[in-house]
Amino acid sequence: MTVTDHLASAQRTLQLEIAALEEISRHLDTGFSQACELILKCSGRVVVTGMGKSGHIANKIAATLASTGTPAFFMHPGEASHGDLGMVTRSDLVLALSNSGETQEVTSLLPQLVRLGIPVVSITGAPNSTLAREASVHLNASISREACPLNLAPTSSTTAALALGDALAIALLEARGFGPDDFARSHPGGSLGRKLLLRVGDIMHKDSQIPWVTNTASLREALLEMTHKGLGFTCILDEQKKLLGVYTDGDLRRTLDQQMDFHQLQVTQVMTPGGKTIAPELLAAEAVHLMEENQINALPVTNAQGEVVGALNMHDLLKAGVI
Repeated sequence: MTVTDHLASAQRTLQLEIAALEEISRHLDTGFSQACELILKCSGRVVVTGMGKSGHIANKIAATLASTGTPAFFMHPGEASHGDLGMVTRSDLVLALSNSGETQEVTSLLPQLVRLGIPVVSITGAPNSTLAREASVHLNASISREACPLNLAPTSSTTAALALGDALAIALLEARGFGPDDFARSHPGGSLGRKLLLRVGDIMHKDSQIPWVTNTASLREALLEMTHKGLGFTCILDEQKKLLGVYTDGDLRRTLDQQMDFHQLQVTQVMTPGGKTIAPELLAAEAVHLMEENQINALPVTNAQGEVVGALNMHDLLKAGVI
């Protein structure tokens, strides 16, 4: 095969899988809404099961449901018949996947699930199959053909089942009003969790670590404070500890360009009045946005009364994994 042949094969595969997704989109009916309602009413967990390639898809669907507000886990149907069915309780719901709808390891679970009164939502490519008929609700994932040129290897069918699982997860997410904070709580260890959970107050420098001088300080005193605290700036405060302005590395360069006498200057003569600030309760990700938008590298942190309660710079955000 030539490079052109490889590319043609890839494009053909993708087009067939796109066609499969369009096909299952046309299959959607009130059954999808019924499945959502069943899951929303479920007081337990969604137990997702499937064998072979369908099992791999089922595992991913379980993970997606669990991370978007619907408690779920994967149960291997072969192991279920040898004791793992004990993980399923009467308050749970089973989401079963099988393209043929006749997978023995899956259909053999149905009698016991019926006896326990556990609702079953099935995703199959065969609406007249055993699994489709016996389920409380069936979702039709039938497709015209696999992307495999032999029409044998599960390709378009697994893509269709996966997409239908994603559609379920997102519909449930929206119905539950699942928001960014909820998502962050289920992803606390990743970079996304850090961006969504970390507040400015969690990473800012506090108390004696805050660089500041009074409005009567000389420029020399301000520079010594900047050097000592190492954040690239210092705050200038009035008698009530309210922020009057900041003096930054950038201000220092501008002072040098103007060839001013450092020994004669008060810091208030060369400071940046006011300056951008951020509240401690805001997300650290918002501090990144504020710094990038204003092309600055550090921020004073102020409370509702305008008092400086902290300081942070871009390095702090980088170290915390927010960037």
